[in-house]
Amino acid sequence: MNIVGIIPARGGSKRTPRKNIKLLAGKPLIAYSIEAALKSKYINRVVVSTEDAEIAEVARSFGAEVIVRPPELAQDTTKTAPVLVQVVNELEKQGYYPDIVCLLQATSPQRDEKVVDGALEMLINSEKDSVFAGSKIGKTMAKWKRGYDGKLHPL
Repeated sequence: MNIVGIIPARGGSKRTPRKNIKLLAGKPLIAYSIEAALKSKYINRVVVSTEDAEIAEVARSFGAEVIVRPPELAQDTTKTAPVLVQVVNELEKQGYYPDIVCLLQATSPQRDEKVVDGALEMLINSEKDSVFAGSKIGKTMAKWKRGYDGKLHPL
């Protein structure tokens, strides 16, 4: 079965520019998603979709393939689905026809290969056509506030 992990990583984020390669615990943010996909028992190709040369370089250095995203798919208003379609079309031109597309957002560093594999197993072993992996969290950062001491405090 052909399963591709696709990681969209646009360079031009307005809120946090170049967030996908910002360091988190000493590694670029995107590295966590690449590593989870590479460690998956099921994913046999890991592709980063980006229009940004530096993100592409970082992605390759962590073992991902890169498919360059055209400028019209790298806008603030671009939805994820057309990006996935563009990647699949490029892969099909190479003779690779994915049976399953696994979307891995670069901004989910806490998701590891066990979560990825659990979601893929659920999909493979069911009649479902899609699944979403999520996890419960306790206190979210949205419920925290930075105090005068510069530290975060729960609300």
